[in-house]
Amino acid sequence: SQNLVNSRVNQKPLGPVISAQNSVAGEKITVNTDFFKAEINTIGGDISRIEFAKHFDTDSKDKPFGLFMQNESHTYVAQTGLLGDDLPNHNTKFISASTNYNLAEGEDSVVVRLVATNKSGVKTSKILTFHKSSYLIDIAYEIEGNAIAKQLPSAYFQLVRDNSEPVGSTVFVPTYTGPAIYTDKDKFQKVDFDSIAKGKTTIPLASDNGWVGMLQHYFVSAWLPQGSSTREFYAKKLDDKLFSIGLILPVTVDTTSNKAKISVPLYVGPAQSKLDDIAPGLGLTVDYGFLTVIAKPIFWLLTFIHGWVNNWGFAIIILTILIKLAFFPLSAASYRSMAKMRVVAPKLTKIKEQYSNDRERLNRAMMDLYKTEKINPLGGCLPVLIQIPVFIALYWSILASVEMRYAPFMGWITDLSRADPYYVLPVIMGISMYIQSKLNPTPPDPIQAKMMQIMPIAFSVVFFFFPA
Repeated sequence: SQNLVNSRVNQKPLGPVISAQNSVAGEKITVNTDFFKAEINTIGGDISRIEFAKHFDTDSKDKPFGLFMQNESHTYVAQTGLLGDDLPNHNTKFISASTNYNLAEGEDSVVVRLVATNKSGVKTSKILTFHKSSYLIDIAYEIEGNAIAKQLPSAYFQLVRDNSEPVGSTVFVPTYTGPAIYTDKDKFQKVDFDSIAKGKTTIPLASDNGWVGMLQHYFVSAWLPQGSSTREFYAKKLDDKLFSIGLILPVTVDTTSNKAKISVPLYVGPAQSKLDDIAPGLGLTVDYGFLTVIAKPIFWLLTFIHGWVNNWGFAIIILTILIKLAFFPLSAASYRSMAKMRVVAPKLTKIKEQYSNDRERLNRAMMDLYKTEKINPLGGCLPVLIQIPVFIALYWSILASVEMRYAPFMGWITDLSRADPYYVLPVIMGISMYIQSKLNPTPPDPIQAKMMQIMPIAFSVVFFFFPA
């Protein structure tokens, strides 16, 4: 019920804002695998930092990309805790046997075990398991003690992030940053920071399936509960810039042994379409926009071509040519229509001069001319309009693909996800647009004609800031 969710979500463990004191008071535990360099804070056992060994920083290829971090300028962490009388939450101090863990050669995983004991003698172990060549981290709790059965414990798993945009985001290439929720019934929902702040979210209260996550360009983190246990969802504003998205799960207690255990995988890594193999709907975190149904097969074809040419830049060019060839019949019809318009352009100009003061007679004369010359005035536009959704989907499928990060093309283009440093590609595009405009008939409207002349320059300047 709504009251149950509100009472659980508003309990003390979920309310406090992460503070600098937590970072200072706790010890840092480092974990190194072939995919991760992670930091765990002994306060709460929070994952306070994660760097990727296989992905480079946005501004420098000399250092790894950091997704989770907690400092004065940016907060993005994974928190967990238990709800129950005097059970450990994300503000509880845990004890660890070591402050440094490394994935040993020949091993498939490395396990970090944190322990906390309360006044009632209930011992809680928080266990974080990092796997070889995997972006999944298993977060588990093991609880043992005579007082467990009376406490009816539940566990919360949340992602806490400020609302700042990731480095490299620009107004010219807007991408979504914020929480998301997926259930079989409600499907994939973005829950933006503004909606959470205004209390206007429409997230499901509870479900027996689904996950919660935090998205930003190219990367995602998500709690992925297994099985069909009931889970309660919540999204909260913690302070002026800090937000949380999370879920609450019941902890099953074995009254015979006075032990309880719960485990939830956490995915932290690149957003890729193949993530559907990990959890239903997780592949939707690759943000293709409202044209996902077109963008997905386009990116599949792009990936197939890349497998042959082994260069994403040439794969994009080849795919674009293939799409243009597929639309050639429509384009040819458009070109024929424009060619006819070019022939009758002088006659249209004459008609416009003749009936410049009588719009009704002007329109009638123009329609008569179109009928005489057997021209459809929309014949040049409709074929282009049909193609527009496909090319928008192509654009979004490329923009959302983490494969473009630091993907070289040729020569000076060493990162397709960044703007051309010398603006060569935008200039070439502007020149090609100008040439194409000269192949089309000059619009009879002088304002429209002037716009056609300005467009190549305007688009070139705008695309100075777009990914190569």
